[in-house]
Amino acid sequence: YQDRLERARRQASSRSTVVSQLFGQAQAMITAIALAAGLFIYAPLLIVLLAVSFVPAVWGEFRFNRLAYWISHNRSPERRQLEYLRQIGASADSAKEIKLFGLGDFLSGRFETLSAQILEENKALNIRRALQTGGLAAISTVAYYGAYAYIVWRTLHGDFTIGDLVFLATSFNQLNGYIQQILIGFTQIAGQSLYLDDLFSFFEIEPTILDPVSPKPFPVPLRHGIVFENVGFRYPGSDRWAVRGLNFIVPAGETLALVGENGAGKTTIVKLMTRLYDPDEGRILVDGIDLKDFATADIRTHVGAIFQDFLRYSFSAADNIGVGRIEALGDLPRITSAAEQSLADPVIRKLPGGYDQMLGRTFLKGQDLSGGEWQKLAIARAYMREAEIIILDEPTAALDARAEAEVFQRFKTLAEGTTAVLISHRFST
Repeated sequence: YQDRLERARRQASSRSTVVSQLFGQAQAMITAIALAAGLFIYAPLLIVLLAVSFVPAVWGEFRFNRLAYWISHNRSPERRQLEYLRQIGASADSAKEIKLFGLGDFLSGRFETLSAQILEENKALNIRRALQTGGLAAISTVAYYGAYAYIVWRTLHGDFTIGDLVFLATSFNQLNGYIQQILIGFTQIAGQSLYLDDLFSFFEIEPTILDPVSPKPFPVPLRHGIVFENVGFRYPGSDRWAVRGLNFIVPAGETLALVGENGAGKTTIVKLMTRLYDPDEGRILVDGIDLKDFATADIRTHVGAIFQDFLRYSFSAADNIGVGRIEALGDLPRITSAAEQSLADPVIRKLPGGYDQMLGRTFLKGQDLSGGEWQKLAIARAYMREAEIIILDEPTAALDARAEAEVFQRFKTLAEGTTAVLISHRFST
């Protein structure tokens, strides 16, 4: 999927001239047809010689366009690696670790190795292209000047007048130019259409999580709770079960803590509960209704979840919280309330711009936060949802012991009457 996405992303902007090229081709074709009709009446052999003069060059162009496409197609994984190396090499988040471990030479060396592989492959193709097209061009040149020799020969034998000679030579020259423009243009369009196929094939990818034809309304309020019935799941492309034979109940209005070691499948449970994936075995019930019977948008409206690898948006502090409920993005009182609930409000008020302060290091005057401060903003997003179900995945992993106690004390009060799931690898949670 990621390779197809990379190919589609690269071709979307660079192949936008195909339509304008087609219109230019149509204009050239009309002129070429008129000139060809005149030549055919006087000397049909000139049409044959004209074809011999451009067909080899056009065939070579078409062939090497296809070879260039397949090189680009097959090198998508390496291009993605280059983009990844560029990102971590230029990212402020990775700068301290790169300096600490002295990774600069290692990363630049790997980048250089991958770049050299792609460069050598393209270089070899271009050398082959230059040599072969040179030979084909020689054939075209012989045929081209052979046509002029034929016109002169017929004139010397009295078949053509001087006026005919001028007309035929001029028409042949112009027609040759138009035909080359048309055919080379079409080979370029054909070459570009190969790349556009990557874009359109990406658009044809069908989602794996589908809404039911007649979705049922999400139960508000929750009356019975959430039930996992013998749930098993494997990530796409993997033979290993992330979870299997999973059975548990979260009664409505209660809080369940799931504690387990790293890799035990805790985050997978969150992804299944929010229907980012469907289980391969068993089912998940909400008030007795299979999760698959709800519209995905309805599920995500009524379920608030924060993952342990939450995003740190380079937005204002207010927007960092407001994205938790996008339709309330401009509702500052609601954003402030969510920040107070997550203990992020004191952090934000210390910033130079308060809730309008740009966060992160991506843009000018951006203010970075500590890991724990970012986590408080992420928790505030979950409170923005005002959802029936709240799921917090490692919500205090970046907090110190005191802040962790404060967050959980506040959460215990705020989650009263709300169905909540807390996931952690620490028994202290």
